[in-house]
Amino acid sequence: MAVAIDQSVPPFQAQATSDTLVSLDTLKGKQVVLYFYPKDNTPGCTTQGQGFRDLQPEFSEANTLIFGVSRDSLRTHENFKAKQAFPFELICDKTEELCQLFDVIKLKKLYGKEYMGVDRSTFLIDRDGILRQEWRGVKVPGHVEAVLQAAQALHRQ
Repeated sequence: MAVAIDQSVPPFQAQATSDTLVSLDTLKGKQVVLYFYPKDNTPGCTTQGQGFRDLQPEFSEANTLIFGVSRDSLRTHENFKAKQAFPFELICDKTEELCQLFDVIKLKKLYGKEYMGVDRSTFLIDRDGILRQEWRGVKVPGHVEAVLQAAQALHRQ
């Protein structure tokens, strides 16, 4: 069952870049942005990551940590993170545990072929571990700015 708005996000642990184990329990006291994206080193995913990278100082001022999530391997994530100079960690979700928790695996079509893939989605979790806002079927232009505004507003509450 997927997490719903204004519900506690169940505890999770996930392996991330920089040999980091991300655990929601250890992030209490900070707001968290989890942005799910289809694939490292693709145009839309690169642009989205660069947006979060470029506004990272503003997210920090709003007491908000950023994590990118995809099904790519840690090795691919490490290369993508280094190439784009991302100041945040990328979570490897090969088992799709987080993808299932946030219900982001959807039927997609590419060149007439159907497949199950990650629906570009972003989730804002408050400092108590409650899901406060979600964006699904994200279009990249203007998205990071909208997430930042929500994070800043939540931080001021």
